Amino acid sequence: MSQQQAPHPVGQLLKLGVAQAVLFVAGALLGRWIGLKLGLDAFGPNGYGNREIFGILLIGVGGGGGVQLARAWYDRKYGKPRG
Repeated sequence: MSQQQAPHPVGQLLKLGVAQAVLFVAGALLGRWIGLKLGLDAFGPNGYGNREIFGILLIGVGGGGGVQLARAWYDRKYGKPRG
């Protein structure tokens, strides 16, 4: 029988939420910057061609990577939250 873990305090979960939000934005901005450096402008004037789609993809990957980084930090520091 496995031992039940107590729920994390609200303050710790708030840290997780803030860290995920901040790193999501930072990652998305980093993805945007990398896209611009590679000539993949997500908001280019030509509509939605391949270059714009790959620019959007980089923004999404950057934002998602930021969220995952925040989650890994929280898990290392406090353990995995229940549920």
